[in-house]
Amino acid sequence: MKSIWFLLMLVPCLVFGQSKEEMIAQVKANPKDANSLRLIQRIGGYDPEYVELNNLFKKLDKKVRKSNDGLLFERYLKALKSTQIGKKAPSITQLNLEGDPYSLSDLKGKYVLIDFWASWCPDCRKQVPALLETYGRFKDKNFEILGVSFDREYEPWAKYVKEQNLAWKHVSDLQNMNNSAGQTYGVRAIPQNVLVDPNGIIIGRNLHGEELNAFLAEVLK
Repeated sequence: MKSIWFLLMLVPCLVFGQSKEEMIAQVKANPKDANSLRLIQRIGGYDPEYVELNNLFKKLDKKVRKSNDGLLFERYLKALKSTQIGKKAPSITQLNLEGDPYSLSDLKGKYVLIDFWASWCPDCRKQVPALLETYGRFKDKNFEILGVSFDREYEPWAKYVKEQNLAWKHVSDLQNMNNSAGQTYGVRAIPQNVLVDPNGIIIGRNLHGEELNAFLAEVLK
């Protein structure tokens, strides 16, 4: 099961078997219910669309939007908006596995896949074989991966990177799902990724497997 910290706060009355259409209808039918904020988060899932979520948020009652949870959700929406395709990628500086500061800007001039993941995340682990294939195929073609770990402890993170021979760049602030870069990029579920071009512009979001390979083959040819 993918990891969404926000969903852990859902109230028991919400039914996880709902379709996206049913959830959207429920939000529209309950604009004064604070639980609609959680439901909008679920609608976003693992590939949230800013415009869709913002339109639903704006339909909520002003009292809900201006509540503490509403203001936090609005901040999340602003992060999504600022990291849409075509936007300048926000800076990232965290510690690497050697304990030294490492920044996204250190990879300026390359195509960079910012991969948000954690060693404890089952679905992140499932992505590893595909990422290894992608890295092996494109690493000598001006492409790099910056793994941003949502781990809380150094040892499991470092051990997994070494065991799996994840030879790309890695950073973390060891703040789990409160990772500062994750908050800046509007990441509340992992795995997610953002693809940045050599000029620091976001050109893709949540591309995986063959879709990612096909995209890279096109831009790197």
